[in-house]
Amino acid sequence: MTNKNLNKAKEAKKDEFYTQLEDINNELRHYREHFRGKTVLCNCDDPRVSNFFIYFANNFHKLGLKKLIATCYKNQDVDLFSQNASEQAVYMVYVGQFGDNGLPDPQSIDVMPLKGDGDFRSPECIEFLKEADIVVTNPPFSLFRDYVAQLIKYDKKFLIIGHQNAIKYKEIFPLIKDNKLWLGYGFKGGAGHFISHYEDTATAGDHKDGMIRVSGVTWFTNMEIKKRHEDLILYKTYTPEEYPKYANYDAINVNRTEDIPIDYTGVIGVPITFMDKYNPEQFEILGVGIAGLGLAAGVKPYAPEHKKYRKEVQKRGAVDGDLYMMNGDEVVVPYSRILIRRKK
Repeated sequence: MTNKNLNKAKEAKKDEFYTQLEDINNELRHYREHFRGKTVLCNCDDPRVSNFFIYFANNFHKLGLKKLIATCYKNQDVDLFSQNASEQAVYMVYVGQFGDNGLPDPQSIDVMPLKGDGDFRSPECIEFLKEADIVVTNPPFSLFRDYVAQLIKYDKKFLIIGHQNAIKYKEIFPLIKDNKLWLGYGFKGGAGHFISHYEDTATAGDHKDGMIRVSGVTWFTNMEIKKRHEDLILYKTYTPEEYPKYANYDAINVNRTEDIPIDYTGVIGVPITFMDKYNPEQFEILGVGIAGLGLAAGVKPYAPEHKKYRKEVQKRGAVDGDLYMMNGDEVVVPYSRILIRRKK
């Protein structure tokens, strides 16, 4: 699924991308030490079909959980592909009951109706949030900003799925800059296959029946993981020819994370994919090269000598405050850049 199609889904509030159990397991295996004695909330999940609920129920005792709670919005129902809309929001609380076969048995627990519509912002769902220690789910992409804001407000640990473009949101980027949120291990190839109703536009090699391929999805968390403290190995050296400076900011441009020069101590503009390798002990984040999203002090909409290129810069998709470069008389506008500086 392209970003264009993803945006259309957001505009239509089509947020039902059901996560595969395999992808959940691949990410959660890095966080197991965080869950002992904790109450986990999956508050965008119908417990009858959610793979998040299935994962935590099946691993309840292995993880040493205290309690598992799942709530869902009223439009979800038992059959992912049912044409009958469910008008009842539900929840389930599981505390590790065993069945007659000696295995965890959440199926023996009744699914209970909620009084409201199951929206994560509703008072009864907020009460579940207050009770929880950790929130793990795939929240609606169209409500990602509101969802994260609520987690921060109630000071919760979390592991959630979102699109990497969320890094650029004015509500999200300051949290990343202040080390209150970072990326998890992510999906193989930077794309996830989700169980979905929607048409899959993936190429034949990436197509999976009954699923939709969404590129650029990743995991966001505020739980410590080893990856976050691994140094990015650098090997290239700086030359002015290979690393041009921006016309309106004193920083060099780097097109690929692996090309960050090992010997440059000034400000560097890197693609947002850098965040997947970000180590706060190795680099400092100064800002983001998009207008209105916290550029470091000193950026100019246009260098005085380049005002005549303003229309050309805008024609190439930039707005006042975006970073751009000059190659002779040619305007070069790189895709979104994170501004960083080496600490070591």
